Amino acid sequence: MGNAKSGMVSREVLNDLKVSTKFSEAEISQWYENFQKQCPTGRITLTQFEEIYSRFFPNSDAKTYAQHVFRSFDTNDDGTLDFKEYIVALHMTSSGKMSLKLEWAFSLFDVDKNGYITKNEVCEICQAIFKIIPKEKQEKLPSDENTPEKRADKLWSYFGKGDNERVAEGEFIKGVMDNDDALRLIQCEPAK
Repeated sequence: MGNAKSGMVSREVLNDLKVSTKFSEAEISQWYENFQKQCPTGRITLTQFEEIYSRFFPNSDAKTYAQHVFRSFDTNDDGTLDFKEYIVALHMTSSGKMSLKLEWAFSLFDVDKNGYITKNEVCEICQAIFKIIPKEKQEKLPSDENTPEKRADKLWSYFGKGDNERVAEGEFIKGVMDNDDALRLIQCEPAK
């Protein structure tokens, strides 16, 4: 990965990330320096990731959601995030391109990583998302989305699929892009 003695990201990883993320060399180098300070082993474990998320959502139960996010970022399924996985994930979730964000959202909902989403997986993620919505905001949700199950039902309805059918990535992206309310639901935004 990087040169541990110099604290520099390897040229190979740097070049790969410049192409795949569009971050500049200086940005990647700065991210690497910060990553090494926070994770001297060069890897983020699930436990560390859960701790990070608990700081983002101090008044919520973010553990389950953090586990799903971690799974979606751990592309090589080794149980840790290396610098490259971390930067690619950062790019996907923070990029201005909606298509990248929706590709990541699909990977979040694709719990079993088989390339499809089922209604059960939507329910599982909606339950995790619901745990990070503050109680006072949950109380203000419309009656058709004030529980994880109702929220999942509402989101699933935008794909035009039966309860036992499944949704591929392209269908997911189209279903969300074609409906502002679906986009709001996957982004945990309150009703308008």
